[in-house]
Amino acid sequence: MLRSLAALLLLALSACRPAAEPAVVAAPEADAGLDEAAIRAIVEDPARPSAERELDPGRKPAELLRFLALRPGMRLADLGAGDGYTTFLLARAVGAEGVVYAQNNKFATERFLEPAWTERLKTPELRNVVRVDREFDDPLPPEAAELDGVINVLFYHDTYWMGTDRARMNRAIFAALRPGGFYVIVDHSARAGAGASEAESLHRVEESTVVDEVLQAGFERAGSAEFLRNPADPRDWNALPSAATAAGKRGTADRFIVKFVKPAGL
Repeated sequence: MLRSLAALLLLALSACRPAAEPAVVAAPEADAGLDEAAIRAIVEDPARPSAERELDPGRKPAELLRFLALRPGMRLADLGAGDGYTTFLLARAVGAEGVVYAQNNKFATERFLEPAWTERLKTPELRNVVRVDREFDDPLPPEAAELDGVINVLFYHDTYWMGTDRARMNRAIFAALRPGGFYVIVDHSARAGAGASEAESLHRVEESTVVDEVLQAGFERAGSAEFLRNPADPRDWNALPSAATAAGKRGTADRFIVKFVKPAGL
């Protein structure tokens, strides 16, 4: 009888003990994108034109690829793709399973890009690039949906003097992105208080002006990068490539890089 009572007492005490806490499972680290070897292979790819390689000290393509944290298979858009400097990097980064929608508007295409742009798109290095000839007000075709990211490098300021409906443009980009997708803008920095007043004369725009516009489209600010900053730049000269080259200042303008994301669940 005593043994039975002791057994019952031990059982009751065990039931009163708190349950063992489950093992803590560490959350996986965020995907850092391509490794250093892959980034170096893209930047040093012999298929990159020598004219583009000459711009690398001022454009810092390896740093840009690290910041974007790209992965093979991604769906991206390059707005204001120009003659393909950034498009090449993106296309190589996402690989054969990915796609890059390279957008240019009529003004840039007819005045600066053809026929070289058409010929370049025929090269095997850009076989995963989809040409997009559309205005910035509505820059992406219907099939460019559920994108992982959109990037605009050194062209956002031009949308001011071109008369682009930027509210419409940013809403269209928001709609084209998957939830959590990113929108990265790189541009020449204007002096504090200048806003967009020097977008045509100096090809610069104030960072806060751009940020305010993009946030109004529903984006959240998700980060920035400093590797294209130049505190010594007085920001009082024309950063247009041809003007900057003539002045011996190409690649030295102070530039901001801002990342936005489309909130999850939207």
